[in-house]
Amino acid sequence: QVQLVESGGGSVQAGASLRLSCAASGRALSDYIMGWFRQASGKEREFVTSVTRSRIVTYDRDSVNARFTTSRDNAKNTVYLQMDSLKPEDTAVYYCAADPDHIDSPRYWGQGTQVTVSA
Repeated sequence: QVQLVESGGGSVQAGASLRLSCAASGRALSDYIMGWFRQASGKEREFVTSVTRSRIVTYDRDSVNARFTTSRDNAKNTVYLQMDSLKPEDTAVYYCAADPDHIDSPRYWGQGTQVTVSA
């Protein structure tokens, strides 16, 4: 099975950018559809974006509205989430996830990284 470790979270002011990384080990990243989810305090975890093996990207447009970009580097076994024009409502724990077939119910999850955006 694959192990996922996120990094790159932190505390920033509104309008700033952050890039999250998710490093995979144990299996090749190319075996999986990769996704990013987030969970704000007191709320349910929600889908943010995903990227297939063939690099087709899907976004939850209601929440990120083209401010976020995901990409994968299979050679580095890493997937990225570039977040621009951050807003306080983007504050959440961000999780990387992987599944061989369906990213809506990922089999594998990272431990999460906190992103805090202040006004």
